[in-house]
Formats: sequence, C-alpha cells, structure tokens
Amino acid sequence: MKVVILPEVEEYLTDLGQILYENEYFGFEDDAIEYVTRLIFDIQKTLPIRQHNPAPKYFKKFVQNLEQAEYLEYAVFRKNKRTSWYVFFTTYEDEITGDDIFLIRYIGNNHSVAQHL
Repeated sequence: MKVVILPEVEEYLTDLGQILYENEYFGFEDDAIEYVTRLIFDIQKTLPIRQHNPAPKYFKKFVQNLEQAEYLEYAVFRKNKRTSWYVFFTTYEDEITGDDIFLIRYIGNNHSVAQHL
C-alpha cells in the first residue's frame, strides 16, 4: 500500500498551516503547522483502512480522465468537533508489486465541500 499526493494537493497542504494561522483558527503558527503535519500523517497511515465512499458527480472535475472519474472515492478524517477533512482519491494497482496505490487528487474540509456531498 502506498499513498501518493498530487503536486497541487501537496502545495495546498504546504500553505494550509499558514492559512489557518492567518485566519486565526490557531493562536500560534507552530500549532497550525503541527495540525497540518498530523493531518498528513493520519492520511498517509490510515487512508487505505478507512471507509471509502463514491465521490459525488461535482468532484469528478478533479480527475482529467473520464474513465478514472468513475472510480473517484473519498474518505473522511474528523480532526475536531467542528472540522472534518474529505480526501478524494483514486486507487490503482502497481503492475510490478501488485500493491494498491492511493492517488490523492483533492482535499477539502466540511466548510468548503459539505454542500456538495
């Protein structure tokens, strides 16, 4: 099992700590960065064992190939009472090893994507 994050998603996660701090979700920048670090760790370690749901049609726009869009799924990562993160991904099989590869295509939270779920 391997979790791979698309570059644009990595960029978003890299900026997320600063965004959370600047929008005063955290009082200290280090706390915001630690929150994002723990989120990434949780995704990388537990995505394959979490319940997967088929992604609604709205999120298919994050997949360039229409055939792949049919297999877009999401998993929920609840981080506190007010915020859950939704990780959208497709799963592939490594042709050499036979291992599953989870390709993360988009991440959003309940404040930004819930209305589409």
